[in-house]
Parts: sequence; structure tokens; C-alpha cells
Amino acid sequence: MRFLSLILLSLIAALPAAPSQPFYDRTHDSAVFGEPRHYRILLPPEYDASNIRYPVIYYFHGHSDRYTVELYDKGADTIPKMADFVAHHPVIVVCVDGYVAEDYTGFYGGAPWSIFPLGKKDFGPYFLELIRHIDSTFRTLTDRRHRATSGLSMGGFMSLYLSARYPEFVGSASAFNPGAEFYTGEAGRRVLWRSKDHVAAHTQTMVRLIRASGDYISQYHEETRDAYARAEDVDFEFRQDEYHRHWATSIGETFDFHMRAFSNTALDNVPETWSYRNAYRSFDVRGYRVQLDAAGAGLTYLDNVRQGSLRILTRQWAPDGPPIGNARIALTTAPLYSPNETYRILDYSLQRGKTEVKEVRAAADGSLSLSVDGTGHQIGIAGPGTGEDAPILLPVTAVDKLRVAPGQSVAIPIKVYNPRGVAMRGVTATLSSDYPTVEVLRGQAAVAEIGPGGVADLAGALKARFTAGTGYFASARLSLKLVYDEWHEAKENIDILIEPEKVSAPAEFVILDGRSYTFSVFRQKGNQGGGGPVERSVTEGKGNGNGIFEPGEEATIWVKLPQGMDPFDKGNWYRTKIRTDSPWVREVQDIEEPKQREWTAAMERTSVIRLSEKTPPGASIPLLLDNESWSFTYTPDVRYGAEKLYQAFQLHTHHLHRIVLKVGKPARGN
Repeated sequence: MRFLSLILLSLIAALPAAPSQPFYDRTHDSAVFGEPRHYRILLPPEYDASNIRYPVIYYFHGHSDRYTVELYDKGADTIPKMADFVAHHPVIVVCVDGYVAEDYTGFYGGAPWSIFPLGKKDFGPYFLELIRHIDSTFRTLTDRRHRATSGLSMGGFMSLYLSARYPEFVGSASAFNPGAEFYTGEAGRRVLWRSKDHVAAHTQTMVRLIRASGDYISQYHEETRDAYARAEDVDFEFRQDEYHRHWATSIGETFDFHMRAFSNTALDNVPETWSYRNAYRSFDVRGYRVQLDAAGAGLTYLDNVRQGSLRILTRQWAPDGPPIGNARIALTTAPLYSPNETYRILDYSLQRGKTEVKEVRAAADGSLSLSVDGTGHQIGIAGPGTGEDAPILLPVTAVDKLRVAPGQSVAIPIKVYNPRGVAMRGVTATLSSDYPTVEVLRGQAAVAEIGPGGVADLAGALKARFTAGTGYFASARLSLKLVYDEWHEAKENIDILIEPEKVSAPAEFVILDGRSYTFSVFRQKGNQGGGGPVERSVTEGKGNGNGIFEPGEEATIWVKLPQGMDPFDKGNWYRTKIRTDSPWVREVQDIEEPKQREWTAAMERTSVIRLSEKTPPGASIPLLLDNESWSFTYTPDVRYGAEKLYQAFQLHTHHLHRIVLKVGKPARGN
């Protein structure tokens, strides 16, 4: 009998272990928030019986949901799919809780993650705190390669944003129908963050975007996809699913993407060159420490950081804002240099066009400390161990992308900087493009010598002509190949926006220079389309209020559209984004307002401009006015398989208008 019992016990021991509970709801004490925080964790069925360590996917839920990820589907879809994946793969999934008590006023009022303009909590430090808790409580693999973020909608935004903010902690990121734009930064000085403006921060991260074809904010997903798809240095993939709602589709396939990332040893490499953006006054990234002293809000940019050079600047808003006023930046580098050795800092001011040379002694840990203003600086670092950096293409425009007129010979404003402490000789530049809309007229230039910290201006030597059609700006790209030290090569891309062939004057326009005005504006009706005009009274700008843009004044410009994008939008007014190459005009404010009744949190972005007091009388000021119109486009007869379209698409389009103002003479218009 005892023998039979031993056989039975042996047979039972040989059977596979019974699967454990698919998930556990846990809490931990958060020092960041000063309260217990919830999370849900999904563990592989063999977790308790094994000694192995697992990679982790952190999942961020969407609007009005919680860490249980069940409020939308009552637990019938997302969690079962996650549990099934974890049951068959060696991975842990942690569902993060975005709950903020004051922001959860009901299901449709449940705004997680505190990422609106008046938000007060910062989920960035909390994310790092949660990582530490998970890594110390469960058997995890703790390097960046084996840590991923994922999320739906607002959670998709968090996945892209946090992986960009903490690149040394996250190796791969995915986003299901992500929210396009929200706010980040300290309370009281928050700035708008759009993932499409900060793709450069993901050049050492694997990224996947998933879009449902019937998702109501599909146009925003397409704009985000386009930005990533154009970034050659980003390991990016895209999936579109035929589905009729704003939802997390292809969960298993997307988690498979993260499993591939966990096996990608290239994610372990320390990048030779990297870029980064941050909206906080103080931050650390990849061993660098930045402290910003500035009263106003904005972002600090670190671009093309390497041992021998870096670019640092500020913007009041992305992607094209001016520097933060009166900002000072204290930068301490990673410990990359020889301790206690002296290094030459070649500081080229992007604003003044001059190089200042100074010496800095490395600290005992091998770091360097620098201080610059926020107007933009290209820094070269010369000294023991820095090697011989490649020549650097300086920014071709002070804004986001170079905008050019079609049909003309355009001198491409290329300036090449030498970051080395010695002269660079025999530099050749070759300009080319794969775009049929680009004709390179003069594509080669040679520079005999560029001195230490010096700049070679090649604008007169490299020219191109561009072709455009109708509508809005068309994208194109130039490629610049720099050959130096006889055979070494460096390549830079120059993104171009080509103006349409013809841009008409607006039907009517109004200049608000401290003036009050009542406009008829379009008001969308809601999820099933429709809408009509409502009156809106505003007082904007600074000046004498006579409707004439005069030196020293600030103004907004409104245009009247005979027909907006929506069929019901007829004869209404829109404020404009104002673009100009005039040296007398600068943009001083980015007005950010919700597009009426859009549920995306996307902003209508328009300009306040200032006309310099030094503008000469009679000067012509050419202005390109750019406004958006939008529509809840509802097609109730369209089906996605057996399902009808869930709600209207939230679409938007741009309209361009050209005007020329004469200083000292009445402006045309009202």
C-alpha cells in the first residue's frame, strides 16, 4: 500500500503545475504621492515554482479607467487577453493606476495621469518609484532592455511620453490609439507635449504604434505615425486593425513586439549620440544633470549629445517656439572625461553667431560643468580623450522646419561647425534628395579649412528648387553628406516644408491690437456631427486698438472662411498661426485653446506677434496666415464588419492665406 502511495505521489509530482491566479491586485506606499497606490500584476503561471527573473511590461490605462483595466469592458476583453499572453510567455505585466481623486468626478470625468494644464501631480517620479517597488518585490530583469511601457489612449500618451522622458529606464514602448497631446511640467508652468514633436528622444528605443481604422481620432494617430516613420534613427513599426472603436487591439501581437525587444541586445548599447527634451527646471538623463533658472515655462533641448560636442537650447513651446526669456542653464555632464584635466569649451552662440572659447577643469569624477543662457549654443569639447568629432550641421532655421517657396532658386542656409580644438581641413559637402519635388541646382561645395569652433557658411554654394501643388505645405527632405579627414563621412537630413503654388488673400481679416471684437465662430454639436455658429467676444493684443498693426504693438489676426471643413461651418471666423521671414516681426505667444467640443484634448494653436519699434516706416511685412477648421464627420451607414461606426471622426484641416502689411499705412481688412 505504501508502495502504491509513493507511485501516486510521484505521478502527481510529474504533472504540470496548476496555473496560479492570473492576476493580483496590490498596493504599495508611495513617498512621491504620500499615499498608498494600487496596481494589478499578472505573473506567469510558473512564477512561484521557478527561480528565473522576468522582463516587465508596464501598462497605462485610458480615460476614466483604473489599474483593473475593466471599467470599459467589464473585464471581458483586455485583461483576459493579457492573462492569456502572460500564461504562455515568460513576462510580467503591471497595470499602473492613473487615479487622481480630484480629477475623477464620474466615468466621463475620470481624467487620469494629471496631464492637463492645471494638473498638479507628476507621474514621472512615481513611475520610477513603482519600478523600484516592482523590482524589489518580484523577480524581474532590471535593465532597460527588459523593461517596456504600453498603453491605450491617454495611457498610450503616457507610454510614449515616459519612455521619452526616461530613456535609460525603458527599452521599448507601444501605444494603442494614443492621445495626441497633453501637458507636462511643474504645476503653474506646464507646456504642451505632442509626441510627434519629440521623436528624437526615441532614437535608442523600439517604438510601436497601433491604430484602429474606425478610431475617432485616427487623423491624430496618422500624424504621430508620420513623424515616427520619417525618423530614420527610430526602430519603429506600425499596425492598423480593422476595428470600429477607440480600443486596444492586437494586444498579443504588440506584446510579442516587446518580447522581440527583450531579446534585442542592441538596446544594451550606450548610445554614442542622443537627443532629449524636458519641461522641468531640474532633470537628470544618461548621467547628465541640468538645472534651468527661468521664470517662464518651456522646454530644454539637448541635441546630438556626444563626448566631444552637444547642442543646448530652450523653447517656450514645441516645435517652433522662441527661447525662454532670461533663462540660464547649468549643465553637468556625465563622467566621460579625465579627472582634473583641463578642457577647452568652444561655445558657438546660435543667436549671436560667434564662438567664445573658455577652459574648464574636469571634476574628480570626470564630469564637466558648464553654464549658458537659453538662446541656443553649439558646444565643442576639446581635451584628453575627446577624439576628433565630425563636422556638425547647425540648425537651418530658428523654428521647426525650413519653409521654402516653390519655383525659385533657394539658397539652402547650411552652416557647418567644427567642434574640435584644432582646425578641420578638406571638408566637402554634397546635397541631394530622393524627392521628385526637389531639384538640386548646385549640390557640391568644398571648404579648405574650418578653424577650431569655427563655422563655414555654405548658403551661397548649395541651392535647390522646389515644386508644389495646391493645399497645404508639402513635406520633402534634403540629404547632406559631409566628407572630412579625407574619407570619413557624416550624413544629415534637412526636412523641408514647401509652400503651395498659390496662396490667396483671405476673404476678410481683422487685426486685434488691443481691440475688442465679436466674431461668429463655428461650434460643433457632438458625437453625431452637425453644428452651427455662435458669437464670441474677445479683446486681444496690445496697442491703440485701431486695427492697424503699428511698431511696438502686439496683435492677433483673425480670418473669415467662406466654408470651413464641416458642411455646417459657413462664413465663420478663425484666429491664425502667423508665419513670416520679416526681421521686424516675432511670435511672442502661442495661444492654445481646445478645438470646440473635441474629446481629444488637442489644441488649436495660434499666434500673438509683435512688431519691432525699430521697424522703418513704409516697410512691407509679408505674412502667411495659417488656420485650422474641424469637423465631427459622422457616417452612420459605414460598417466595420458587423459593427457600425461608433462615433464621428474628429477631423481637421489647414487653410493658408497671404497678406502684406505696410507699416505706417492702414491695413487692408476690417
